[in-house]
Amino acid sequence: MKEAKELFEKYKSGKCTPEEKLLLQTWFHHLAEDEDSGLTEAELREAQKAFRKHSYTLFGKPVSRLWQRVASAAAIILVASLGIYLYRTNLAAEPQPLAGVQENDILPGGNRATLTLADGRRIDLNEARNGELANQSGIRVTKTADGQLVYTISDSGPASEDLSYNTIETPYGGQYQVNLPDGSRVWLNSASSLKYPVHFSGKERKVEITGEVYFEVARNPAMPFRVKNEGQTIEVLGTHFNVMSYPGESTINTTLLEGSVKVFSSKGSKLLTPGQQARNGNGGIDVVTVDTEEVIAWKNGFFIFKSEDAQSIMRQISRWYDVDIEIQGDISRKNFGGRISRSRNISEVLEVLESTGSIKFKIINGGSHENERRIIAMP
Repeated sequence: MKEAKELFEKYKSGKCTPEEKLLLQTWFHHLAEDEDSGLTEAELREAQKAFRKHSYTLFGKPVSRLWQRVASAAAIILVASLGIYLYRTNLAAEPQPLAGVQENDILPGGNRATLTLADGRRIDLNEARNGELANQSGIRVTKTADGQLVYTISDSGPASEDLSYNTIETPYGGQYQVNLPDGSRVWLNSASSLKYPVHFSGKERKVEITGEVYFEVARNPAMPFRVKNEGQTIEVLGTHFNVMSYPGESTINTTLLEGSVKVFSSKGSKLLTPGQQARNGNGGIDVVTVDTEEVIAWKNGFFIFKSEDAQSIMRQISRWYDVDIEIQGDISRKNFGGRISRSRNISEVLEVLESTGSIKFKIINGGSHENERRIIAMP
C-alpha cells in the first residue's frame, strides 16, 4: 500500500503525529499474512525494531510469521487509568527490563489440584497417571491429559443411593476442570475448592465451594442445582455462571452468563438475568451490569483488566503465580486496563504494567530463603 509506505517513511523521519502513529500501529495489527503491505522485508524488520521501543503486547494464541515480525507494533494492550491508549513518546531509548528478570523469573500456574475421595484417600492430580483413578460405587473417576476430572456412571448405575462426597482443591498457581456425572461442568481457579457428591440423588444437586469457580450446569428441572459458599446459596436449573468468593475481597460476586440464578443470603435474595452480577457484602446484595468476558477471562486463559485498581490486580497475580506481594508506598489510586495471557512468565506481565510509568516491580525468587517467591510493588 502506497499510503502505508508513505506513512512509515514519515514515521521514520519523526514527523508523525500521535494519531498517525496509532493509525500505523492499527494497520499493522490487522495486516494479514498474504496481504501486500507495500513494504519490503527489510522495512518490516525496521518497523518491528522501531515500534518495539515504545510498545509492548502479550498474546496467548499462536500467530502467523508476519504477525510475529510486527506483533510488538500491532496493538497497545495496556491503558492508563483515564482509559486512553498508552504509547511511549521517547523513541530513542530501548525499554529497560525488570532488574533480575532472567535469573529470577517465575513461571505461570497450571493444571494442579488435589482430589480427596469419600474414603479419605488423597490423590495428587499433578503426579497421578492419566486414566481411571477410582471406582466409587459404580462411578468411574478418570483423569484426562488436558487437566480434567471426569465422573462417569456405569451402565448398571450407582450401586447405592447414599451420598458420598469428594473434594477437589486447587493450590495457589493451580486450576482444574471437573465433569460431574449429571453432565455439569465446573472450572476451578487458583486457591479454590469444590465439594460434591459422587453422584446426585434425591430432590436437589448440592455442592459447596470456596475461592472462584465457573459452572455450566446441566438442566434438570426435577432436581435444582444449588451452590453453597460462605454467606450465600445460589439456586439454578441449567445455566452458566461464575462465583468469586476469595477471602480478602470486599464482596462475593456471582455473575450470570446464561439462563437465570437466584442468590440467597441472610439479608435477602436477588434474581439475576444474563450480564448481571450480584455483589453480596455487609450491606446486602447489590446487582450491577458487568462485562462477562472480563469476569471469566481467567477460565479462558487471560487476565482482562478494565480500569481495575492496582491492589486487585496484585491479588490476582499473587494467586496465579503463587507469590507473595509486598506493596511499598501508595498504589491504591492507580488503575490499569488491558488483556494479558496467563500463560506468560510473571516478568512479562509486570513489564507491561511497568510500561505505564506509574508502577515498578522487583522480583525476588529464592534469595536468602530457598523457597521465597516475592514481588515488591512500588509507585
